[in-house]
Amino acid sequence: MMGRIWALFLRYMYQFLKPDQFSEFFYWPAIDIFLWGMTSVWIQHQDPGSHLAAAILTGLIFWQILWRASFEITMSLLQEFWNRNLVNLFSTPLKLHEWIFSLLFLGSVKIVISLLFGSLFVYILYSLNVFSLGWIFLPYAALLMLSGWFIGFLAAGIMICYGQRTQSLAWMTAYLFAPFSAVFYPVEVLPTWAQKIAYCLPTTYVFEGMRQLLLTQLFSWQPILMSLGLNVLYLGASITFFVVMFEKSRNKGLSRLE
Repeated sequence: MMGRIWALFLRYMYQFLKPDQFSEFFYWPAIDIFLWGMTSVWIQHQDPGSHLAAAILTGLIFWQILWRASFEITMSLLQEFWNRNLVNLFSTPLKLHEWIFSLLFLGSVKIVISLLFGSLFVYILYSLNVFSLGWIFLPYAALLMLSGWFIGFLAAGIMICYGQRTQSLAWMTAYLFAPFSAVFYPVEVLPTWAQKIAYCLPTTYVFEGMRQLLLTQLFSWQPILMSLGLNVLYLGASITFFVVMFEKSRNKGLSRLE
């Protein structure tokens, strides 16, 4: 089993190292960091005593973790569609859970690369060290990775059932959760109905907890535990949904998706 997982990981990594994909991987985070960074610097100049600039930039780095975790799952599936390789892939002894594990492994590696790049870029441009949070940075990052995975498998479950006509979900799905996740602003500014949705999402507790830590220097385990519980629930449900949709699609014939 480990041999097949490792082989798939290498296959996707070789694709990632192609010049077009490799450059795009760094281009969009760099643009986001530059634009939001300039906005944060302007805000800081308006209110020099606030920590809003640090909160916005740190939120942006954390958002890259969430989006990248989701995008890697859906994009890996899309690549199989575009290469007309889905039938070939699953006509081998490869099991579905092995493919899932390889995607999670691949996503973890790319998230670390993206996180290090984003953090270094922010430090070079704005002298902000996001790792100044200390060890508490790790559980926040891990929770957002879990959230990205559940969003990714949710989108992939729809894509594996309906094929390439739903491929826009690869880019859209994570952003559907963004307005309710309080990435750059507190939940309190949302309308009442939106706040109810926000508190049902594990991402909200991560961004709210991180912002509280940055602005008030107060740490609480409650948002971390709430996010962990919701992440475990949603990730289990989304993977189950993906497996069910995959089996349904295989019964109809995977070749129709290509």
